[in-house]
Parts: sequence; C-alpha cells; structure tokens
Amino acid sequence: MQILTNREHLLPALLRGTGVVERRQTLPILGNFFLSAGEDGSVELVGTDLELQIRTGFSATVKGPGAITLPARKITDICRALPDGADVRIKVEGDKAVVSSGRGRYTLSTLPADGYPLMSPEVGGICLELEQAQLRKLLEKTGFAMAQHDVRYYLNGLLLEVQPGGLTAVATDGHRLAKVTIDCESDVTEAMQVILPGKTVSELKRLLTGSDDKARLRISERTIQIQTAEAQITSKLIDGRYPEYDRVIPRNPERLAVADRSALRQALTRTAILSNEKYKGVRVTFDAGLLRLQAHNPEQDEAEEELELDYSGEPTTIGFNVAYVMDILGVLDKEEVEIAFSDGNSSALWSSKGVEGEVYVVMPMRL
Repeated sequence: MQILTNREHLLPALLRGTGVVERRQTLPILGNFFLSAGEDGSVELVGTDLELQIRTGFSATVKGPGAITLPARKITDICRALPDGADVRIKVEGDKAVVSSGRGRYTLSTLPADGYPLMSPEVGGICLELEQAQLRKLLEKTGFAMAQHDVRYYLNGLLLEVQPGGLTAVATDGHRLAKVTIDCESDVTEAMQVILPGKTVSELKRLLTGSDDKARLRISERTIQIQTAEAQITSKLIDGRYPEYDRVIPRNPERLAVADRSALRQALTRTAILSNEKYKGVRVTFDAGLLRLQAHNPEQDEAEEELELDYSGEPTTIGFNVAYVMDILGVLDKEEVEIAFSDGNSSALWSSKGVEGEVYVVMPMRL
C-alpha cells in the first residue's frame, strides 16, 4: 500500500482527527489513526476513543489499496513540521510505515487495521439539517455552562432538545444555566431529548466552521452523527435523564435593569482582581441610575467600581460569582444587557436586550 499526497491535503485531515486521540490510552491501538486507501483513490482517516469517532479523508494518489493504523501524534507532528507545499509519501512495508518527504524519511511502527474499533452508526433515528455556523454558535453560547467532573454525570454534558420547528441547547452546572433555542426544520412530531458528552461538544466547536455550509444531524437512541463536507463525527450519548431545567428559570421577575455590556465587562474585570481567588465573589448593588461593584479578599484588599445603569427599582444587592457573569457577557451579541431579578436572594436572568430565544441564569452567592 502506497499513498502519494501533499502536506496541504494531509495535514488538515490529521488535525481534524487528532483532537479525539487521547495521549494516555487503555488500548495501544486507540493512539493510532485508521488509514484506508481504496482502489478509486479515496483515502479515509479515522480517529476514536471508543466514545467519539471522527472520520475524514484527503486527496491522494493510491498505489495498491489497503488499510493500516499509524501513530496519530507522531505522524501529525511530522507533517506539521514539513515545509508548506511538501509532497508526502506513505508506504507500508510489513509492520512498518515509511513516511517520506524530500530527503526526509520517517519509519513508524503500525498495528493491524482489523483490530481497530470502528464505530458503526445506528440505523434509524431522527434527522435535521442546519448551517454549521448556527450549530457552532448554539454550542458556544451554552457549552461554557456545563459542569466539569460532577458526580451527576449528566450535568457534564449538554442537553439537545429537538422540537418540531426548533432546536434547544441547555447546559448547567447547578450554579448557572444557559438555554438557547433556534429555528430548525426536522422530522420529529414530538420533543426529543439527548445529552451530548462534554468532549463531543468541544470537538464540534473546533471542527464546525462559521460558514453557511450544511451540517446534517442523525440522532438515534444511543448515538448522534454529524455529517459535514469535511468530516463525519459519531458520538455516543450520555445515558441519563436531564433535570427539569425550566424549574430554575425565574418566572416574571419583578425588577429589570439595563447595562452597557462592554462597560460592565471592563468594570468586572478590574473588580475581580481583588476578589477572593477561590470563590470569585463580587457584590453587585442595583440603585437608581447606578450600578456598584464591590469585592474584597482575605488579605483585606478592596475594590469598588461604579457605572451608569438604567434602573429605577428598589436598591438591591446580590452576590455573584464574577467568572459566571463574565462567561455570559462573553457570549451575548448586543451591547445592551438586561438583568432581571426579584430580590437579593433570588437567581437573576441575563440576556441581550431585544433578543429572543436566549436565557442565562446565575444563582446568587453569599458574600
């Protein structure tokens, strides 16, 4: 088996697949790429960790079809270090693969392709199609609120809820919640919920482009498959029941404030410098026409900022984790931010003014 290609074709395919390959593997073959060359000149490259699989390909000239597995990190690093436009030849000789380019020659150990654990997509399921930019934005606007290493394993993933005519993404770690809904045509007649693993969400955000090229989703009972022009991503789903997230979204909060996003973000950045490094708490006081930010730490340092605010309700002070608020301000699109709340002990709703379908909840903290 021999493959003749160019760095500009090979490297993007390697980079698409390398994100799924873990550095520490329980099975040695999981540190390899599956490489298959067909008689028609098509070359397929697959990487997997048994939970997530990325299948892609690249242009090449094939002499002798076949399949082999190659060390993923090593061949990616070799290709990355080659000069732009370099021609690359991959030739399999027994249990070795020789990668050559120019005067360079690199011999890599291989493992048999028949031992590679390829994931097969489930038959059936529901299908929907949307722009890659839409799906990527949906994940970016919600994925930051997922839990990390929570014993409630379902919180370590992102909920996708498919409804007739719409797609909703929800993430929460128990202290904050992000919910975004977009219009989307699908073949469902009633709502369906699935939970995407955190790693799958991260890889999708990395692989999806900001273009209007289509991404086709097939959601089955245990897997989800996302097909784009560049790759096919197949992922197992988290088996669990997501909590009833609507119960933590405040209904009809009594007070509403409107602030400038950029000014608030800058003021929070400065105030957070003197907040408690462990808890990152900031005291936020809403007063008539004025927003006051205060922070202190065990070293008795104190910070205070004031900025203009569109608010005419009763003076109210709420403690927030500044990191949670900064994450939300980072994904809002508009410069005017609405903050709705009832009192100093209740959760607050954050959103862009005039934008429908996006809800962010931050729960208060004691300071």
